[in-house]
Amino acid sequence: MTDNRKTGKALRLLLVSLLCAIAAWLGYAVLGLSLSHVGLGQLVGANLEASGVSHPVTAVLLNFRGYDTLLEMGVLLVALLGVWSLGGMPDYDESSPGPVLDILSRLLIPMLMLVAGYLLWVGAHAPGGAFQAGSVLGAAGVLMMLAGWRLDSRFAGLLLRVVMVSGLGVFVMVSTAMLLIGNGFLEFSPPMAGELILLIEAVATMSIGATLAALFLGSRPAVGPDK
Repeated sequence: MTDNRKTGKALRLLLVSLLCAIAAWLGYAVLGLSLSHVGLGQLVGANLEASGVSHPVTAVLLNFRGYDTLLEMGVLLVALLGVWSLGGMPDYDESSPGPVLDILSRLLIPMLMLVAGYLLWVGAHAPGGAFQAGSVLGAAGVLMMLAGWRLDSRFAGLLLRVVMVSGLGVFVMVSTAMLLIGNGFLEFSPPMAGELILLIEAVATMSIGATLAALFLGSRPAVGPDK
């Protein structure tokens, strides 16, 4: 018993030491940044017209640095696979959500869906986009589950998985199609860049929302016997 306590104490000290070292390294990196560095803002602004959108953040995330967003969606799916690998969805005791939560869910869920649609559409020229809209959709899904709603087992199989991977899949397919017309991977042609970014973000919004709501369940939803 004493040896186990000593081992646990040594591991905690090692973890604290590593965290302190990382914090010190990050602090040194931040303090070492040049105050006179102008960054890439001017370069982004000079190429904003060719990006297909008028908001610099959306242009960077979906065009100039599309690899980052592509990998972020991949990480989200990997996190979901990790949760689903724990097993099937646990049994929940069915109980009434109560009048307050029931009324709030009926009022807020339609509003959350409208807000998600607005954030998706406005992302081309103002703060917004797929991740913001998907997060709002995910919150709507969590609220629905808290109010007692459960996904029908008939739709918890292939259909649910298609929705979850569609965001990453469409992103990869559109980017690969650019190779077939002579562009680079994730290099959108200026005449069609705006439409392609909207397509990617629309599908990604549904995918991100479904994935975040599925993560809230804590494990894989049950599948109907006929699927």
